[in-house]
Amino acid sequence: MSVYTRGGDGGVTSLADASRVSKAARRIGSCGDIDELNAVLGVLASEGLPVEAAERVRTVQNALFEVGAFVADPSGRRGLGPAVADPSWLEQWIDEMERDLEPLHSFILPVGTRAAALSHQARAVCRRAERSTVALNDEGGAVGGVVPFLNRLSDALFVLARWLNRRASIPDVPWRLAR
Repeated sequence: MSVYTRGGDGGVTSLADASRVSKAARRIGSCGDIDELNAVLGVLASEGLPVEAAERVRTVQNALFEVGAFVADPSGRRGLGPAVADPSWLEQWIDEMERDLEPLHSFILPVGTRAAALSHQARAVCRRAERSTVALNDEGGAVGGVVPFLNRLSDALFVLARWLNRRASIPDVPWRLAR
């Protein structure tokens, strides 16, 4: 099977149920945001993360393929596996990382190590994926089941950025009003 099919040359693409839609359709936008998030996590994973973080990022990447497949199937036949349907494992990961962190008292800048900065970038892309998925759901796309996962994932990526900086002995940089 070839990577190129020429089927999308006219600006349309196929969904999981074989229906054809515009590449500008909201469902395709949501899938694209989810795919971009997974790609950013791939770059983050290439940064030589601590083993426990690398394992969690890989789990997240696998879950994101499931999220993308769910969003790409307007028929609703594809269900959600437990890692996406119940994001409590992300909450546990957040709790584990937060045990090593000082409480926050202000907003912080998305800076620090390259890995932490990439985690912040992944968080921002995750928020966009969440927004586009909520918009799709609001239009009747029936994808609301993945929103809690994306919401929790963005929180985990924020805490991961702080945790990675802490492991590198780099303090949070509080936001200050520009003068």
